[in-house]
Amino acid sequence: MSDTVIRVENLSKKYIIGHQQQERYTALRDVIANKAKVLISPFYNKTSKMLNSQEEFWALKDVSFEIKQGDRVGIIGRNGAGKSTLLKVLSRITEPTEGSIKIKGRVASLLEVGTGFHPELTGRENIYLNGAILGMSKVEIKRKFDEIVDFAEIAKFLDTPVKRYSSGMYVRLAFAVAAHLEPEILVVDEVLAVGDAQFQKKCLGKMQEVSTQGRTIIFVSHNSSAIANLCDRGLFLEKGNLKANTTSIQALSLYTSELNKFNFVSQTKIDSPSIWKVEIDQNALEKGDLCVKVHFTSPWVLDPPLVGIVVYSIHGIPLFGTNTWLDPDFKPQCLKSGIATLLVKNLPLHSGSYKLSIWLGEKNQNYDSKLDAIAFDFISLDVLPQGLSPDFIGPFKIYGQWHLAPIMENINIVKG
Repeated sequence: MSDTVIRVENLSKKYIIGHQQQERYTALRDVIANKAKVLISPFYNKTSKMLNSQEEFWALKDVSFEIKQGDRVGIIGRNGAGKSTLLKVLSRITEPTEGSIKIKGRVASLLEVGTGFHPELTGRENIYLNGAILGMSKVEIKRKFDEIVDFAEIAKFLDTPVKRYSSGMYVRLAFAVAAHLEPEILVVDEVLAVGDAQFQKKCLGKMQEVSTQGRTIIFVSHNSSAIANLCDRGLFLEKGNLKANTTSIQALSLYTSELNKFNFVSQTKIDSPSIWKVEIDQNALEKGDLCVKVHFTSPWVLDPPLVGIVVYSIHGIPLFGTNTWLDPDFKPQCLKSGIATLLVKNLPLHSGSYKLSIWLGEKNQNYDSKLDAIAFDFISLDVLPQGLSPDFIGPFKIYGQWHLAPIMENINIVKG
């Protein structure tokens, strides 16, 4: 495999989903009657089984890729795309239905809260247990023990059974163990979202440090900025299929493009001026610009139509807004229906997820508004140093002027 540490060939994973046909509602008398039928008629069980059906669900289908030593791979996709299933197969938690996987090196996985630790054992005991599972000697674990405890910040509860830990404490310890016990391959799922912002920043910094040591990282997250700044490669999954195996930036762009296929389309009956569709130009986003197209229609001619937007962080904090009135070069037209296009050049935002709201009016009258009309991922063309996520320094790219001057050497500093 040379420097290839993971080789996946034609990987598929199938689950059997059971469906039970039910009546519109079941009264107590129906439950009693059904129980009686089971006792009286040996053929009732056969009849009832006919009401049940089974369906094959392929969580992964014919997935193939290679990961080399030192790669930092982000796996992205919508909910249900197969990301977690892929990680479970790579971590040997579940067996593939078809295909093969070859892995070279120790794998440490952090997939979901509650896995990997024995709830009855203390934090101290679980550190040694996990190290042993990874194939490390007691001497190796002792050498890293203090670093793990300091990182997890659980020294006070080290000899408490982990079943009494909060979810935050649990995740802190689990990540600390997975990252510090020197596995060749570190697999991390969206579980980091359980921690607070400071903990997430700490984890991203640690993963960056781990990657510089030549170890491989596989990271699943819906935080596009974290993927963009931590990972150099991206695997984009859609409905169990591998849609793209490319750079993290290109994979995120393709993912955003897929999301924008499901743009907002209003189903409201048109009896007043209304916004019926909102689009975001993905090509413009890739160039660092924001281009929004607002489709509207009206039973009467709008004189003129007025359109505005407000851009929010993914958490709902308003960042900026603009409208047709504020553009000195805007040329108003009287229209019954049309497309209003907004272009913001050099969008002054860091990489991250955002959403926007739209409103439509005429003179001093507001006719229609769509809160959270559409969401988008923006990948800044600037990459932050040290691979830190820009989520922790705010949404805007603001560059100030700094000046540094030496202090005079003959000045005596007197401590009070």
